[in-house]
Amino acid sequence: MIMRLVTLAYIASVTAVSCATADNSTMSNLKVLVSSKDYPESGLKILREHFTVLQTTHLNFGEEGKKENYEELLNLIPGCSALVWLSHHPITNELLDRAGPNLKLVATVSAGYNHCNVDELKARGIKLSNTPDVLSAAVAELAISLMLGAARRFPENLQQVQSGEWEIGFGVVLGQEIRGSTVGIIGLGGIGQAIVRRLAGFEVNRFLYTGHREKPEAKALHAEFVPLDTLLSQSDFVVLAVPLTNETKLMINSTTLGKMKRNAILINVGRGDLVDQDALYDVLKSKTIYAAGLDVTTPEPLPKDHKLLTLPNVFILPHIGSATVRTRSDMGALAANNVVRGLSGKPLITPVLP
Repeated sequence: MIMRLVTLAYIASVTAVSCATADNSTMSNLKVLVSSKDYPESGLKILREHFTVLQTTHLNFGEEGKKENYEELLNLIPGCSALVWLSHHPITNELLDRAGPNLKLVATVSAGYNHCNVDELKARGIKLSNTPDVLSAAVAELAISLMLGAARRFPENLQQVQSGEWEIGFGVVLGQEIRGSTVGIIGLGGIGQAIVRRLAGFEVNRFLYTGHREKPEAKALHAEFVPLDTLLSQSDFVVLAVPLTNETKLMINSTTLGKMKRNAILINVGRGDLVDQDALYDVLKSKTIYAAGLDVTTPEPLPKDHKLLTLPNVFILPHIGSATVRTRSDMGALAANNVVRGLSGKPLITPVLP
C-alpha cells in the first residue's frame, strides 16, 4: 500500500522529480533503447533530458515486432545501458547477448513481467522495473465493463442490432445484475482493490477474495478472505486479477470451473494463460457457467476462427485494460523515471529486480 502511494505521488510530479535526480553531464552519453515507435511522448521527454535515446522505427507488436522490429533492435542494442521494453513479445537471450555488458536495466512498460526473461536478467545482474499501480484504475474500469457486458449479454444484443433482427418480447435475452451479487476477486492487489472500490455503488451483497494471505486493506473494503474453493462455489462473478506465475498458470481449468455456480460469470483481466481456454469453451458451450468476459487470451491476437468466438456467451476485448490516454502516458513516464533513477545509482521506484 505504501509503495503504491509513493508511486502515484511520484507520477503526479514526474517531470520535476526526474529533473532533480540525475546529473546530465555524466549521463548524457549513456544510450537507452526504446523498443517500439509508439512509446508515449511523456516518457521520451524524460529520457531525452538525460540520455542519448535510440528508438526503433517499427512497432514491437504482432508480426512486425517479431520480424522487422526485432532485427532493428538487434542492430541498435549493442552498447546500450538500458532497454525500455514496450511489447508483449519475450525478451530473448539473443537480444541480451547482443546488448553486451553495458546493459544494466530493463524497464518494461507493463505491470506484468512474465515476458521479460526474469531468470536470465537476474543471472546477468540486470535490474528490472515494471509499471504497476498507475494502471489499476483503468484496468478496474475495464473489468467492470466486462462484468456488465457479459452479464447483460452484450455480444448477443449487439448482434441483433447489427443484423437488424431484434428479438421482441418481455422475456427474451434477459441478463443478470451486479446488484445483490457475490463478487469474488482472485488477487486483491492494486487492481483487485480498485475493482472493489468502483463496485461500491453497485449494491454488491458480498465481496470475497483469496490469495496467499489476508490483506490489511480488505477490512476497509468490506472484503472477506476465503479459500479458493469457497470463493469459486459462492461467487456470482469470479474476477481474475493476478499475475501469471508458475503457480497461477492455468489455475482456472476443468476442475476449478466445475466448482463454480451455474449462473457464474468469469472475468479475466490478468493474463490469458491463467485460464485453460479449452475447458472454458466446454463449460460455456454446455452452459455449466453463465458467461465469461475476457480482456486477455492465449494467443493474442485470438484467431478470428477460434472456437471461443463462436459462442454467444463470451465477451472478448483485445487486451485494452490500460488503453487510455492518461494511463499509457503515466506508464511511459514511470518507466522513464525508473531508467533515470536506475542509471544514476538510485533505487528504482517500482523494482522487480532491484
